[in-house]
Amino acid sequence: MARDGEEAGSLSAAAAEMFGAAMPSAQKYAAMLTGPGVERGVVGPAEADRIWDRHLLNCGAVARLIPGRSSVIDLGSGAGLPGIVLAMLLPGAKITLLEPLARRVDFLAECVSVLGLTNVQVVRGRAEEHEGHLVADVVTSRAVAPLDKLAGLSLALARPGGKVLAIKGSSAEAELMKARPVLARIGISDARVVQLGSGADGATATVVTFTAPEHRSSAGGAGRSSARVEMRPPGRPSGRAAGPTGRRTSRPNSRRGGG
Repeated sequence: MARDGEEAGSLSAAAAEMFGAAMPSAQKYAAMLTGPGVERGVVGPAEADRIWDRHLLNCGAVARLIPGRSSVIDLGSGAGLPGIVLAMLLPGAKITLLEPLARRVDFLAECVSVLGLTNVQVVRGRAEEHEGHLVADVVTSRAVAPLDKLAGLSLALARPGGKVLAIKGSSAEAELMKARPVLARIGISDARVVQLGSGADGATATVVTFTAPEHRSSAGGAGRSSARVEMRPPGRPSGRAAGPTGRRTSRPNSRRGGG
């Protein structure tokens, strides 16, 4: 936690309170993000000094919205934010990290292995490729796409009646307002912005949350299976294999460099 004086102490206290017994794992993950993560281009260099307040604490705040034994798909997982953080805080949950880019998938698999996260699987691909095969109680995302597009991608993976939690920034209210016509067309009626945390210790998050409709049109991903997420052995990427160069030609659904 490369911060000065009182601010560093506040962040340390907030992190210790949030992660508790998982704090050693959180510290190890932070080191992987700021070390190999930056070196491999999974995390932007400018983010290294803010990895705790802007990323780990921000993602950890969302855990209070998720029942402890839920199945969770982290859509466009990037560097594992929030998926890996949620896996540390919710050991009873089953977490799937869904990511289309091979280099990020490799990094995620390494993190899962090093941290010994037995409740996590890494799957390579895009939401639309796994519709009908991966379904979870909760779908999370962070910096993946504008809400009007993200809603449809998330509904492709959420069970009917499941929850979608999209971590957004200060423009969340404006983004939600703009997306409401699209959300209405695909049967979403309860979308709202939730502010988590007080801001005093950095453990804050702004989340757009809504419920997946029990019945929805093809625009919202109708006709998919209601099967739950199948857990594979931890630490192994799954899904479609990469080509000879380790790259996919299709365009990913996530543009974020730091998760």
